[in-house]
Amino acid sequence: MDKPIDLIPLVCLKCGTSVPAEIDEVAWVCGQCGQGLVLDEEAGLAPLEVHYSAGIAPNARGKPYWVAEGRVTIQQRWTYGSAGRQADESTRFWAQSHRFFVPAYACTLEALLSTGMDLLLQPPDLQPGPAARFEPAILPAEHVHATAEFIVMAVEAGRKDKLKSVDFALQLTTPGLWILP
Repeated sequence: MDKPIDLIPLVCLKCGTSVPAEIDEVAWVCGQCGQGLVLDEEAGLAPLEVHYSAGIAPNARGKPYWVAEGRVTIQQRWTYGSAGRQADESTRFWAQSHRFFVPAYACTLEALLSTGMDLLLQPPDLQPGPAARFEPAILPAEHVHATAEFIVMAVEAGRKDKLKSVDFALQLTTPGLWILP
């Protein structure tokens, strides 16, 4: 038997204004009162705190990123041949927590990995700024953990050794939505 479809009214939880939404969008800001909203698979429409970077130029359109603090524990790293220095670099790098930036906007898988890796290795300064328009957010927060794991694998695969496989554990804080330049 087919499960019935639940329709969720997209109205601001704070002021009741209709929220214009496009297909695949999962997060918005109310145009009337500025309340952030997210479509949650479990809870339906829920409030969301949205942060804006001071680096967004006036009248420019920012890009949404899920941002979470993460800790990676490398459990085992196998290479073809000797691991040596690359394994030590990996262990040292992941010994501290890192801030993961996961693009929430539409982009190719290659762009997602490249941007996620670049921002992990050289994180931007998250200075708050004024509200700004932004590209549609289409990646649900529920997918951030799996995407961050993929970014970890890309970082490890980018080392100059001959990586065969890596086992690791990733712990992430609850992601927040940041709008960056």
